[in-house]
Amino acid sequence: MDAFPLPGAIGVTHLRAYEWESEDGLCGGSPHLHLACTEAYIVTGGRGAVQTLGADGYRETPLEAGVIAWFSPGTVHRLVQGGDLRITVLMQNSGLPEAGDAVFTFPSDVLADPAAYAEAAASPKSDDAARRRRDLAVRGYLPLRDAVRNGDLEPLRQFRRAAVALASPKIGDWIPRWQAGALAAAEATGEHLRALADGDASHLGHCGVRVATPSRADGYGMCGRRAEYEIPGATAPYGGE
Repeated sequence: MDAFPLPGAIGVTHLRAYEWESEDGLCGGSPHLHLACTEAYIVTGGRGAVQTLGADGYRETPLEAGVIAWFSPGTVHRLVQGGDLRITVLMQNSGLPEAGDAVFTFPSDVLADPAAYAEAAASPKSDDAARRRRDLAVRGYLPLRDAVRNGDLEPLRQFRRAAVALASPKIGDWIPRWQAGALAAAEATGEHLRALADGDASHLGHCGVRVATPSRADGYGMCGRRAEYEIPGATAPYGGE
């Protein structure tokens, strides 16, 4: 059987939100946004919240088992731990977050220096490194949150402009990832529909089941410890959060 990705070429990870306390007294993950990907949280256990900054201002959405919350590109989101919070994350355009689609809310001086940003955003290898990255993102996030709460959206706009400037040199790499992933999956559906309309069922002969287990069961994500997968046909490990 030919390899094929998960439905729609989405990314999947299982996430346990960080329990380290931040400077504002809350525990949780590193605030960030995605430039081209919609993301969904399916809460499987525990409790907590997700703080968001978007077109609808500042919101804090409670999370508990059974809740699904999702947010579009440009939404700054911060996962807050309330007690054993566990989430399955669905990520559009799997492979793009790993390629730079996710941008942390670091302070403006870090965002303005691509080398400094790359160093600060590097994938951590230890609790200390993951916590330093999270704390730096929270340090830049809190003034953004306060401004949005007060009705001032300009700092958030400035952050988005800085995020786009950081990502712009990478877009040439993103396009083939998207073409090989989400676009190819959508085009395959179109081909199947045209074949079915012609009475051609040949693609059904390639059916079957695929199975994946975590390739890294306890890695460091942006918002917590995560289990990620290597999926046949994927353009990158299915992670990103």
